[in-house]
Amino acid sequence: MRWKSAKLPRQVPFMNLNVNEIFYSLQGEGGRQGEASIFIRLTCCNLSCDFCDTDFETGQNMSLEEILSEISPYHCRWIIWTGGEPTLQLTDEVLLFFKSKGYKQAIESNGLKPLSGLLDYTVCSPKGDNLAAVKRINPKVNEIRLPVKSKDKLPEIQELPEADYYFLSPVFTSNFQITTENINYCVKLIKENPEWRLSVQLHKLINIP
Repeated sequence: MRWKSAKLPRQVPFMNLNVNEIFYSLQGEGGRQGEASIFIRLTCCNLSCDFCDTDFETGQNMSLEEILSEISPYHCRWIIWTGGEPTLQLTDEVLLFFKSKGYKQAIESNGLKPLSGLLDYTVCSPKGDNLAAVKRINPKVNEIRLPVKSKDKLPEIQELPEADYYFLSPVFTSNFQITTENINYCVKLIKENPEWRLSVQLHKLINIP
């Protein structure tokens, strides 16, 4: 069941999080595509991307115990911290709390803040002119996933953090419709640069959260 909150509180007490939504679904993209995962979307972001397709401005102040109670019924031990930008709130204390409850934890981040060594899987999605800063802050991640629109310039691998996987993800339209032009462009780039792989957002294609 998909859960969504009402409004953003003014202050967040220690060890509480501003949560936009919690839902249980399949990871729709990247190296863990198709795996059951619990998504915890945190509010706020330090970027403003014109292709962003998520609401991360509103949220509800939740204690870690309240979040645990919300996710405990799901038959899954994988949490994906997403946003917005989850590193704006996520601390080692939060990660240790859920680790102590038996959860593995992944993150989907723009890489502009350090990613904790307590995470089990790290996805970095650099944006715009931030490549050098991202590589300096996070020299190694599990996965680089770049959103790509037609005519975007593909960065050199050397400009990015070292990763196990490098994915190009064609951007969908604002109403979640597939964009053939963007897909074809990604395919062209990958054929010319075979160190990259294609990651199409499966969850949008099959209409699941």
